[in-house]
Amino acid sequence: MSEVLFTITKDELETGMRGFPVGYCTTSSVDPQKGLFYAGRPVDELAEWEPEQVIYLLNTGKEGSKKEVQVFSQELYKRSKCSEETLEAIRRLPRTGHPMKLFCAALLITGMIEGKNDYQEDYLDLVAKIPEIVTTVINYHAGWEGTKNSEPTLGYIENFVHMLNIPNVDRDQLTTIFKLFNILHYDHGGGNLSTFVGKAIASGLEDMYGSISGSMCALAGPRHGKANQDCLEFTEEVLKQLGPDATLEQVEKLLRERLANQQLVFGFGHAVLRVEDPRATVLYKVAEEMYPEDPICKIAFLLRVAGPKVLKENPKISNPYPNVDAISGALLSAAGFNYSEYFTLLFGMSRVVGIARQIVYERCEARGGKGTPIVRPKYIFKSKDE
Repeated sequence: MSEVLFTITKDELETGMRGFPVGYCTTSSVDPQKGLFYAGRPVDELAEWEPEQVIYLLNTGKEGSKKEVQVFSQELYKRSKCSEETLEAIRRLPRTGHPMKLFCAALLITGMIEGKNDYQEDYLDLVAKIPEIVTTVINYHAGWEGTKNSEPTLGYIENFVHMLNIPNVDRDQLTTIFKLFNILHYDHGGGNLSTFVGKAIASGLEDMYGSISGSMCALAGPRHGKANQDCLEFTEEVLKQLGPDATLEQVEKLLRERLANQQLVFGFGHAVLRVEDPRATVLYKVAEEMYPEDPICKIAFLLRVAGPKVLKENPKISNPYPNVDAISGALLSAAGFNYSEYFTLLFGMSRVVGIARQIVYERCEARGGKGTPIVRPKYIFKSKDE
């Protein structure tokens, strides 16, 4: 590969390093026009795969045979159960604050008790254990009583739904939607905030659990992983204002009023994409097939049409199209999981798969096995008077 040199100008400082290449990503890539790819495969082609198949693809870079995936799945199942000491320690955390705080703390607790200080081993353990960690946090934070033992041979997401003590829900439908959500959120290139932060922490040789805990702190912010929670709350607000029989014209009028009042419109735009997020396209299709009359989904469908039309009226907006958050929360809600405060945990449970594998690459495989150096960007002194 030929060397590419960059001249950095003053205008390019303090821009979040956006667009500056700093390394390689072996798991996924994002094309502005084509969307997300896992190991060179468009993510929409993988939406109906089993989670274990997709995790195998991200781990190895190739599609596994039925036997290879079966062996890999058995390895995950063998590693999946957390110790009772770990689970009890998580249940002693305070319930106050956003559940992502508990999740980040739970990851540190798991690492202290069960970590092996081996990136490859801890990667496999963490990917296997993350469904139980997340269900423990959600059940405890929500006050959903009862404890169901992990049954990993049910399947990766089937076991997650089995352990989740959510009341009054169709578990088969929830499993279908959770599988789709899980697969579509595994990875998203190497430079998004949570992934970069996790790899930066690991570059100082912090262990896998500490690095992933830091990456989940990054994910928790409203500009990143919490966007799916904010987007559902926005969609619910539109439904409350306009009612279930809202028209496209009413939605357009509401959006223009929000923009005129300097209010945010959630679910549109993306740092890289310049088209509708293909992940959103997959989720819209499923929502239209399974929940065409659900009130929240109906509003999301109207926003899908009205949003780009209204946002295109502003020439400064480079991507007026829906992102994955525009529909993911509505679909989860329609499936019976209308608990938006836990959406970021579901996102984190998925994203751990890709981030942890990228950490393995940077610590164990990059530069012929030497690993990448500690992250140390240069900052230029600027006096407060300048």
